Amino acid sequence: MRALAVGPLLLLLAASPDVGEIGRIKSSIGTATVERGSASIAASIGQELLAGDWLVTGKDGRMSLTLVDDTRFAVGPDSRIALKKFEYDPTTQKGSFIAKVERGSIAVVSGRITKSGRSGTQIETPDSVIEPHGTRFIVVVRK
Repeated sequence: MRALAVGPLLLLLAASPDVGEIGRIKSSIGTATVERGSASIAASIGQELLAGDWLVTGKDGRMSLTLVDDTRFAVGPDSRIALKKFEYDPTTQKGSFIAKVERGSIAVVSGRITKSGRSGTQIETPDSVIEPHGTRFIVVVRK
């Protein structure tokens, strides 16, 4: 009986936009990690990224990633950036994305979410929230 109750719950979790891969690391140089919960994982090419992950680079570190909507990120040295929320429907090519730049820099080439007609992207910084409407932008947060 319990197995029957768990089955629908697992299907619901699998359909949830916050569960599952949102992108992959394309390159990593120097000190670069992905913080997921209490785990700190060395960034590696092809590594799966999830909503809620923190991207952390040292003074010699950099990484680039591509999200499932083809948004591309380049994370600069000495950065701490959260992939707070990512929802995307590949059928309608609509969704939303929220990143938090605690320190450091990112260069972004927007993917399908932004090109769907309205900006579904937000970048949070310690001092502001940015809603870019262009397809290419850079955000720098100094300590």
